[in-house]
Amino acid sequence: MSAPGFASIQRRIAATLRAPGPLHTLLIIVAASMAIIGGWCEAIQIRRGMVVSGLNRPVGWAVYITDFVFWVGIAHSGTLISAVLFLLRARFRTAVYRVAEAMTVFGVMTAGLFPMIHLGRPWLAYWLFPYPNQRQLWVNFRSPLMWDVFAVSTYFIVSSIFLVVGIVPDAAALRDTTTGWRRRLYSIFAAGWRGTDEEWRHYLRAYLYFAAFATPLVFSVHSVVSWDFAVSILPGWHSTIFPPYFVAGAIFSGMAMVVTLLIPLRRAFHLQDVITPWHIDRLARVVLFTSLIVSYSYALEFILAARGGESAERSTLWYRAAGHYAPLFWTMIACNSIIPLSLFSRRMRGSTIGLLVVCLLVNVGMWLERFVILVTSLSHDRIPFDWRTYAVRPIEVGITLGSFGWFFFWFLLFVRLLPSVSIAEMKEEAVHEVTHV
Repeated sequence: MSAPGFASIQRRIAATLRAPGPLHTLLIIVAASMAIIGGWCEAIQIRRGMVVSGLNRPVGWAVYITDFVFWVGIAHSGTLISAVLFLLRARFRTAVYRVAEAMTVFGVMTAGLFPMIHLGRPWLAYWLFPYPNQRQLWVNFRSPLMWDVFAVSTYFIVSSIFLVVGIVPDAAALRDTTTGWRRRLYSIFAAGWRGTDEEWRHYLRAYLYFAAFATPLVFSVHSVVSWDFAVSILPGWHSTIFPPYFVAGAIFSGMAMVVTLLIPLRRAFHLQDVITPWHIDRLARVVLFTSLIVSYSYALEFILAARGGESAERSTLWYRAAGHYAPLFWTMIACNSIIPLSLFSRRMRGSTIGLLVVCLLVNVGMWLERFVILVTSLSHDRIPFDWRTYAVRPIEVGITLGSFGWFFFWFLLFVRLLPSVSIAEMKEEAVHEVTHV
């Protein structure tokens, strides 16, 4: 690959970091406003107590835990694309993994808010961590809720390091072509990078080690989250298929969110020749594949409950399909199992508008899936005396919308300040294409 070819790649990607247009500024303002509304709703909940939410007996977990599981799932695709596909040498990851990595970090940042929000008294959240204290109290290490703290914290730290390490060569390239505050910003991220052979050797080895270390996290973190439910004895939760079911669902929703972000991003920043239809097609195939796995899990759950005589498990699953929450259940099935089948069509995978609509509906369906699993099992458990329906309150809606504002605010800020496509790996990919022609 010639030097002018490398310069062209760098110019195209660096062009995305120019002064923001009015649309981008408007989107940041809208996202910040949503986050402020969410913070205001949380302030009301702190002042008045959890009575402003729809939580009741027996539905003690609802929208907040749904949001937590949803955002942890959204975060999974970043590590999958950047680590697992890196180890498998999947070439289509090159142009899209930076967006997925950023999405992972901001998704975990968003998910981490909800256990504190759900506590009702967030100033006591430090009780979740084991530390010597005068009360001589320790956390219950046998509780999967405690495992969540360690799993999600580890996932956030590793994902953040993985993202920052990958940015180092790109930040150095931008540092040498910019001035002012941007040069100082890129100098911090470049960490003194000079691009010597020794630096590249250590960088590639470190990146490989981080990828190998992060890969088990893809499967372990959401398995631990699923154990919050699977280790209980509640009908509808106590199931051995939950770990693989939750991992597949996390990758499914995460990939759909990656496509949802990439399609507008490539158009807004004119990256059609960098993030090509070939890249989008490969991501759409992963979305379709994980949709089939999730659909199989739905069917298997009902098949296992149908075996044997009458049981509380069968009653709970029948309640999901025909009870008070049946419209949400069948909307979930439509969004996660039926609509994604359209991706078998190459024409649909090649239509950016059609694919964007499908992935948006998948994200709606995956949020509903977590809500249905949580609420139907709690509102219709073993004791008919305790059965009670749950309704979402405006405060919960405001906090949920605020979480989306929080996520998109940081993501929009990231794509404006740092390269959303890896400059170094795109140059490497260009060399690969030339040498294999």
